[in-house]
Amino acid sequence: MHSKEEKLAAFGRLLDVLDDLRTKCPWDKKQTSASLRANTIEEVYELSEAIVSDDDKNICKELGDVLMHVCFYSLIGEEKSSYDIADVCNIQADKLIFRHPHVYPPKDDNTTSQYSQATTSEEVLQNWEQIKLKERDGNKRVLSGVPSTLPSLIKAYRIQDKARNVGFDWQQPEDVWSKVREELGELEAELKRGNHLKSENELGDFLFSVINAARLYNINPDNALEQTNKKFIRRFNYIEDHSIKQGKRLSDMTLEEMDQLWNEAKLNEQ
Repeated sequence: MHSKEEKLAAFGRLLDVLDDLRTKCPWDKKQTSASLRANTIEEVYELSEAIVSDDDKNICKELGDVLMHVCFYSLIGEEKSSYDIADVCNIQADKLIFRHPHVYPPKDDNTTSQYSQATTSEEVLQNWEQIKLKERDGNKRVLSGVPSTLPSLIKAYRIQDKARNVGFDWQQPEDVWSKVREELGELEAELKRGNHLKSENELGDFLFSVINAARLYNINPDNALEQTNKKFIRRFNYIEDHSIKQGKRLSDMTLEEMDQLWNEAKLNEQ
């Protein structure tokens, strides 16, 4: 691995390359924070996919793409005399120090000294939300730190997690199952009545309760669902591959034929 000096040199090299591109490349010259936003979202999703695949080579590559975007936004901020990469790094370092009083004991700040005795990961997470509310420019409400643009599944998990950190949670994980069953029953009842709007609302409540159950059992529901997505794709592709070999269109195969191939795919994965 590289020394700290080598890491700093590599970071400086990236900044130099971005400076060159900003002045010499027609595409880079015209970019704004707004024009980069969609690309940034795509890069984060590509990083997420590499992480789910546990592909270290691609994780490294995609981290580079995300880092480049961080540096690019900072360069744009510097051009407007608003902020630069040093401000970004220093603000983040200051925030981390302030939110980790158990690692960086405050010398004369009574607002965080009460949290300096955290010894477990659970205590650190609970303190984190409380300390954020005390920051001068931090979140004014517990749930205000959840971005409104997050995908719904991830947003539900983060909402529940933040509520937990201030004590609003089930006392025991198994207590959640009565709520899950209750929400499922209400969903089934509305579906039988044929009320589409109420069925949609009850489906949301049911999904929210299932996500809550996953959280209580330390299962990330987004990761779990993505693994299932990948599994479904593998098995469905197996069916499609066999339909191609047989010279059949998928639409011409019977459900029984597809089920048999699906089960073969499952056996092959064991």
